[in-house]
Amino acid sequence: MKDLSKVIVRPMITEQGTEMRDKYNQYYFRVSPDANKLEIKQAVEHFFGVSVTKVRTMNYRGKIKRMGRFSGKRADWKKAVVTLAEGDTIDLFEIV
Repeated sequence: MKDLSKVIVRPMITEQGTEMRDKYNQYYFRVSPDANKLEIKQAVEHFFGVSVTKVRTMNYRGKIKRMGRFSGKRADWKKAVVTLAEGDTIDLFEIV
């Protein structure tokens, strides 16, 4: 994956994410399943103008869902926890 605009799908705003942001300066993002840690780091630094110290990723399998006798599967997805350098913040997550 070379195009950095397709790496970050969306920021994840959750209760746990808010607590981690306040305590440890970590931010949660939903990212493309085929993106690696280096691409995630480059994308966050490029789009938000911050310096990233650590990236952790988690892969989630899509759930099997049924509607009567028919079954389908939700898409697999990936979550990234990005730790920023001391003093850096992302304004997207601030309450206005």
